[in-house]
Amino acid sequence: MAWLVLVISGLLEAAWAVALDRSAGFSRLVPSVVFAVALLLSMAGLSYALRDIPVGTGYAVWVGIGAVGTALVGMLALGESTSLPRVLCLLLVVAGVIGLKIFH
Repeated sequence: MAWLVLVISGLLEAAWAVALDRSAGFSRLVPSVVFAVALLLSMAGLSYALRDIPVGTGYAVWVGIGAVGTALVGMLALGESTSLPRVLCLLLVVAGVIGLKIFH
């Protein structure tokens, strides 16, 4: 259960990062509220998962999922550059996250 919560929390990290960008410095209400709710849920989930997962592994997986998720949203929905080197680097992060899960 802790791993499922950690993955969901990582996805929520991507959600709050994108909402932060869309909030335009907290000048737009809806993205600002989405940011705050996603941030709180993401942190609560990380905290819950760290009961059973070592902090180094849990935090690295959480950050990795959030970073890859945010980058994918940027490339697929926000018009950011999608180059082969960027995609390969994201795949390396994914490989690292999988490795941390397998070898924790």
